[in-house]
Amino acid sequence: MLVRQHLIDPEICIRCETCAEMCQQDAISYDGVNVVVDYSICNYSMDCIAPCPTGAIDSWVMVENPFSVEDQFGWEELPAGSAGENGHAEIAEAVDEEVSNMLNAAHAGAGGETRRPGTSSQPCVNLYSRSAPVVAQVQGNFRITDPGAGSDVRHIILDLGASALPVLEGQSLGVVPPGQDARGRKHHMRLYSLCSPRDGERPNHNNIAFTVKRVVEQRDGAVLRGVASNYMCDLKKGDTVELTGPYGSTFLMPDNPEANIIMICTGTGSAPFRAMTERRRRTMPGAAGDLLLFFGARTPGELPYFGPLTKLPDSLIRRELVFSREPDKPKEYVQDRIRKCADRVAALLSSDQTYIYVCGLKGMEQGVEDAFAVVCSEHSLDWVRIRSTMRAEGRLHLETY
Repeated sequence: MLVRQHLIDPEICIRCETCAEMCQQDAISYDGVNVVVDYSICNYSMDCIAPCPTGAIDSWVMVENPFSVEDQFGWEELPAGSAGENGHAEIAEAVDEEVSNMLNAAHAGAGGETRRPGTSSQPCVNLYSRSAPVVAQVQGNFRITDPGAGSDVRHIILDLGASALPVLEGQSLGVVPPGQDARGRKHHMRLYSLCSPRDGERPNHNNIAFTVKRVVEQRDGAVLRGVASNYMCDLKKGDTVELTGPYGSTFLMPDNPEANIIMICTGTGSAPFRAMTERRRRTMPGAAGDLLLFFGARTPGELPYFGPLTKLPDSLIRRELVFSREPDKPKEYVQDRIRKCADRVAALLSSDQTYIYVCGLKGMEQGVEDAFAVVCSEHSLDWVRIRSTMRAEGRLHLETY
């Protein structure tokens, strides 16, 4: 059985002992080398989290057998690797079957879940479950498509209070809507990609954000409303939401300012790319690597974050905003724009510092794949070989639904 253990990262801890002063249970001690947490005493009060000046205190793992104080006193870094002689598990990868099936389906276009980028941070997964979720409070719920547009997309900000929820750009959290379905069973979980970077929607405020589209369909004369999406889109300030996860250990951003990142999305598939763009804007404003975004929607009014996107500096990101239903204009899709930008795309594909991320509707996969093949054929490049190499090196990622 896996249990959740609170640890302190010895690599970034400055040994100020502020956390020990704040801990009411006396669970934190210092031997002159490392500051450590005693699992047998810690009650997850979170009193120690906010005062930590480096964030070293905000480290969590799921383990079969908790690390002892003596173990931790001998560490130079947090443990990594699979279960060893002591039966310790790495950050838990065992996802429940429902989540596993969703992730496998989402990554199918890339040939299954690929490797994470070599320079990405180590992700935490499965810290919270359905039986023990983290509870967040709604700080805001804002429509980010035009009121007159047919697509109602919301930017939902959640306050985590004193709860620790370490996440990375590209990860998802699970939401289980309250209530039961027509058969009296609990509703299925829905995964939502985070649209805020790892330090939150607002740095130092322990909050996160989602991009959620309200799903309303007409089928055989009946109006069908997506249970999870409408629950999320109807949330009011002050409401509480139960979250599980985090999930996802490969669709992650490289922590490398020289990395070129090609992002291709439609609709709410923009969520992880907003997180990645914000991460680079905040921490690597002068990065040498390029950010290139291909973002498709029916009209400008239906494109989430259209206004904020147009205000980002050209030095940070190149935006290719593509619309398929603009009046008096021919239809255009992301794959069409990729081909129009063939010279730039080919130059990026020629670099071993380039990463590709695709997120959005599953129907876009083949068109994007064909577009890359055309671009490569026009520039004497072998897309099949490039694709295989990028996947093996953790530089090609598809997450579609």
